[in-house]
Amino acid sequence: MGMLSRRGFVTASGLAGLGLLVATPQASAKRAVTTAGTTLESVATPVTAGTDKYSRLAAGPGWPLVVREDLVAGQPGRDDRRTGIASFVQFTDLHITDTESPARFEYLHPLIGSAHRPQETLGTVATASLVRRVNSLCTGPFTGKPFDFVVTTGDNTDNHEHLELDWFLKLLNGGSITPNSGDPNRYEGVQASGSPSFWNPDTPLSGDDYTTKGFPELPGLLTAAGRTFTSPGLDIPWYCTFGNHDDSVVGTLPEGIPGIELWYTGRYKIIGKDESDSAKLAAAIRQPGASVPVAELFGGKGTVREVTPDARRKPFSTAEFVQSHLSSANTGPGPVGHGFGADNADGVDVYYTFRIAPGITGISLDTTTLAGFADGSIGLRQYLWVEKTLTRNSSTYYDFFGNKVTQQVTDELFVLFSHHTSTTMGNVLPDSRHPLDPRLDGTAFTGLLTRFPNVLAWVNGHSHLNKITPHPGKTPAQGFWEINTASHVDFPQQARIIEVADNADGTLSLFTTLIEAEAPCAADYGDTSPAALASLYREFAYNDIHVNLDRVGAAADHNTELVIVNPLR
Repeated sequence: MGMLSRRGFVTASGLAGLGLLVATPQASAKRAVTTAGTTLESVATPVTAGTDKYSRLAAGPGWPLVVREDLVAGQPGRDDRRTGIASFVQFTDLHITDTESPARFEYLHPLIGSAHRPQETLGTVATASLVRRVNSLCTGPFTGKPFDFVVTTGDNTDNHEHLELDWFLKLLNGGSITPNSGDPNRYEGVQASGSPSFWNPDTPLSGDDYTTKGFPELPGLLTAAGRTFTSPGLDIPWYCTFGNHDDSVVGTLPEGIPGIELWYTGRYKIIGKDESDSAKLAAAIRQPGASVPVAELFGGKGTVREVTPDARRKPFSTAEFVQSHLSSANTGPGPVGHGFGADNADGVDVYYTFRIAPGITGISLDTTTLAGFADGSIGLRQYLWVEKTLTRNSSTYYDFFGNKVTQQVTDELFVLFSHHTSTTMGNVLPDSRHPLDPRLDGTAFTGLLTRFPNVLAWVNGHSHLNKITPHPGKTPAQGFWEINTASHVDFPQQARIIEVADNADGTLSLFTTLIEAEAPCAADYGDTSPAALASLYREFAYNDIHVNLDRVGAAADHNTELVIVNPLR
């Protein structure tokens, strides 16, 4: 608490060790209009932190506002001059998962932690609680401006199945969901297999990693997880951005593998292999350019569980993903297509622009490649489209060779959205949608954005990490902020409110505020209500044997005021 001023903000002296330039308390942004329901008010916190044992969660102190002036200094008195011009919410990496699907390789989780999570059966009901949180908040905490929209920045589904896509669309649009596949009367996934490789909540085991850590015995949990519930749907429009898990098997294997549908919709599920075979498969999945033996990954030697086949598990194509959004049955609160238009319906180019607020345009990117592997890049065709979009609405910028170029001035600012971050765009394998199109990495794309003074921010996900990075340009006006938000599948399971405010002094402020699902920090283990299950989703994620608490981020990556030059003044 020594870092906090009486006003509840981090002081300059308290952040000196972080190497951040921050305003004095007198120049800091004023107290939020309201902190209720946000991490400014309270944050789910472990009761017994710092141990290797299982811990329940409780409501801990809220996180303060950190003023960041890395790109430009804030001007005194801006609190009283400020006008909110945009307010929206980012969801990212929801990973809506059919946990009973045969086209998964959970048995690799000791080597690839994301292959299985003990909380994943509760993902749908927990996402509905995140939707409820947004509906209950309605406005940005610093400007008081009503939310304009929600944007999802990729990995909306986990294994790009039609069933997962249906659940995702109903979660955001509203509707009845039964998060179960195969046999409608029982759960057939790995958590009811009796295998000590997984936490089996219905059946106590001994000596397995989960029981050793202290995971509880919860008979009936899996039945409750598959029970029908209703998502209220968002009250505001929402837009969708494409992620690698939305276009490939478990987000890593290349699209178009012959016969892959048979593994998805079939009756045999591999739940275990010996250590040597598992190590070879994990190494092949991790190595870009390596040949992954799919028949061995989903078949071959190992422990096999017979499950009920389900045609709804069929994988969707990129075109089918877009067309599902364009369907009138899935419009929900709008807009039609949720950003995608008729030009995107063939699944070839799934990037677009949309209006955020008067004077601000959003650019939704596609940084995935159907060549496989988790990380991404951007094709030259899309890169040039972004350049053209920014150029026709720019005043002055520097070209690739550093030459100063002047264009017609229009009153337009830009915020970009993508799944991948600048540091996870190193996978330059060719995309089969544009096989001759060169792929560019994150450094090249960042260089493009710093040429344009009207780029305010690049908002993304993928890393499951809270991280905010300044990208300075050749002049103060050319800098922009990269805002990366943690996933809603791994702890800390947060979404982010972003507000754009005009300070009427030649600067803008971007306020970022993290929020958690509308669920108690702890619930009675006998309670199987949707709110209780959403609470357990967070608790199990914190206690996952593969949890990475660095993903929570530092104070300067949480609730912030990001000051930036207003290029239009």
